[in-house]
Amino acid sequence: MRRSLLLFTFASLSLATASVPAAAETPSYAAAIADSRRPAADTERDAARLPEQVLEFTQVKPGDVVGDYLMGGGYWTRMLAAEVGQSGKVYGFTADEFVNFRPAYADEQDAVVKDYDNVVKVRSPIAAPAFSEPLDMLLTVQNFHDLFITQMPEGTGSRAIKAFYDALKPGGTLVVIDHSAPDGSGIGKTSELHRIDRQFVIDALTAAGFALDGSADFYARPDDPRDANVFSPAIRGKTDQFALRFKKPG
Repeated sequence: MRRSLLLFTFASLSLATASVPAAAETPSYAAAIADSRRPAADTERDAARLPEQVLEFTQVKPGDVVGDYLMGGGYWTRMLAAEVGQSGKVYGFTADEFVNFRPAYADEQDAVVKDYDNVVKVRSPIAAPAFSEPLDMLLTVQNFHDLFITQMPEGTGSRAIKAFYDALKPGGTLVVIDHSAPDGSGIGKTSELHRIDRQFVIDALTAAGFALDGSADFYARPDDPRDANVFSPAIRGKTDQFALRFKKPG
């Protein structure tokens, strides 16, 4: 009887222990940030650009297929490539319009592709990024406003947003980070200041079918009056910015 009771007690404890889920590990992007292939010009910007917080906000993980829309010099492309690893892929997109304006964008894109064999070069019109497979996540940093400047043909923004939606898998993620314009200004100040109203972005993307999934204030700069061009020496690198995460229903 005593032996049976002991066996019953042990079995009960074992079952109770097995039913308690293990604590989830907090993702760390330190290895991607510390990747030795990143140039010094990039790592020197980390203190201001807060890459660990941004990568965590994107929810990117090893094995993902992701896009960096308007990748510029590849600051984010390189870390995304290190994070998704060899089982994942990064499509680094540079627009034809940007290369026509500044040919060095093409050289910078080629340099990133040379350093990372899991990065695929994409170069096509700004409103028609030619991703060759569905994406888990698409990131665009400080460039969403460019879709609405007067130098772009009318309708560029709506066509690009549709392309974003079509590029993502059901349940996929779109992350938009951009310079804040005055509240309620829509795109009225965008061409002048290279800023965009946060609520305008939310309204435009939810109207296209996206669902707002999260926001972050790691780039909040309350002292920025949001009335100066982002390239002005007095404010450059110190602008108030918003971060928004959207999901494609799936």
